[in-house]
Amino acid sequence: MSDRPAGLLERKDRELAAILEISRVLTASFDLEENLGAVMRVLSSLLEMQRGCVFLKDPSSEQVRIVAAHGLSSEEILRGKYKIGEGIVGRVMESGKAMFIPNIGEEPKFLNKTGSRPDKNGVSFICEPIKFKDEIMGVITADRIYSASSGGVDDDIRVLQIVSSLIAQFVKLWGNYKKVEEESRVLRRELAERYSLPNIIGESEKFQSVLKAIMKVAGTDTTVLLLGESGTGKELIARTTHYQSPRAKGPFVAVNCAALPENLLEVELFGQEKGAFTGADRRRTGRFEAANGGTIFLDEIGELPLVLQAKLLRVLEEKTFERVGSSRSMKADVRIIAATNRNLEEEARKGAFRADLYWRLNVVSIVLPPLRERQKDVPLLVDFYLKKFNMAYGKNVRAGSTAMESMSKYPWPGNVRELANTIERLVIMAEKDVLEPGDLPYNLVAEGSVMPQGHIFDSDTSLGAEVKNLERQRIIKALRENNFIQQKTAFALGITPRKLAYRIKKYRIDLAAVR
Repeated sequence: MSDRPAGLLERKDRELAAILEISRVLTASFDLEENLGAVMRVLSSLLEMQRGCVFLKDPSSEQVRIVAAHGLSSEEILRGKYKIGEGIVGRVMESGKAMFIPNIGEEPKFLNKTGSRPDKNGVSFICEPIKFKDEIMGVITADRIYSASSGGVDDDIRVLQIVSSLIAQFVKLWGNYKKVEEESRVLRRELAERYSLPNIIGESEKFQSVLKAIMKVAGTDTTVLLLGESGTGKELIARTTHYQSPRAKGPFVAVNCAALPENLLEVELFGQEKGAFTGADRRRTGRFEAANGGTIFLDEIGELPLVLQAKLLRVLEEKTFERVGSSRSMKADVRIIAATNRNLEEEARKGAFRADLYWRLNVVSIVLPPLRERQKDVPLLVDFYLKKFNMAYGKNVRAGSTAMESMSKYPWPGNVRELANTIERLVIMAEKDVLEPGDLPYNLVAEGSVMPQGHIFDSDTSLGAEVKNLERQRIIKALRENNFIQQKTAFALGITPRKLAYRIKKYRIDLAAVR
């Protein structure tokens, strides 16, 4: 090693430093022009490059143009455009093979379209393709004046080959990033349009008051508590509030607190560190972390265990949380929208829900009216879901006036969810284009209408039929209140699970349809 010239060792050190610095700047961000401009500055400062350009292919014009340069003015950069096959740059793009011109003043194919070289004699020019696998994405060029102490052309070609490979990988990643970013932008726009106030169906006075409340709170960052029976559309309102807010570009993360086992709920909400407990073989991101910069929707908040209520209160008050198994606090930049069908004030009085958490959640509360209190909206909702499911199943079903009247008078104990499931079932089972009372489930037939044949009861006027109908509705209500967990439902009704299963079968309760 000591026999090697000191200048050559210095040159190798500069080459290595240049490659390391170029690797760093290319991973600093996804700013194409800034990163490539930084690459050219590194080549200039460490490798004595007089001028240099990165040309990339423009898909719209099938030309190559300068996207980053060193030693050129902005006017000269704008002039740096070549057709495929034109000049040295165009020929390298066409062939995918590097070219070295010892003296550009003696090369007629060197066009100097930028006009950046008034005196071309004695200037050498290297042009290296930027390739990713078999795809030629552009070229990188460098001007050099060689001397005995400045290294040889083989050294420069080797360095530019490495640099062009790094640039190719960066440009490919940048292209994929821009594609995903554009798809995300389009999706966000579609979601914002879908969850806009004009697309929420409801003309009744009570529902319009809900929409006015959303308009007022959407532009703020305040916590919102949605109150109302199951099936009234609380998640729809939560999503609409998010997509009409300044956080619309961030994620919307929904968590059903009643659907997750208590021992998993803390991990789901706050995440876990590797080794936090037996079986925790990896770090896991929680829902609060996933919702960073956006909105988290905590549905059925009344089902949250008391121990987690204390942790949620801290998130609301201090905007921080810790993963399970970690003592490091993390920032919670999220907006919280909670929902429940319980009376949380009453639950707090009984000690089943923390009073301090209730008052912290209850900054702005919005009560969603049940469908029985907005009968004016039923025909609108029926028409909406008929169109939706007609399109889904390739049908053309509509509701006759008598059937629509029956559906408008029905109280819909399962609210909009029950209506949507009913309409879907009717569209699937319909044998003709117009729905009549005989096509409806027996409980939707208006009082005084003729009961269609084949229903479970022969008459809707007998005392026995009324008792059976009442029992059926009570079972459906209990199922919904207990998230369709039959053991819990049976306990709430005071009967055994076996008797509940018998009655579900006896009354032909379609569990999927009544959810």
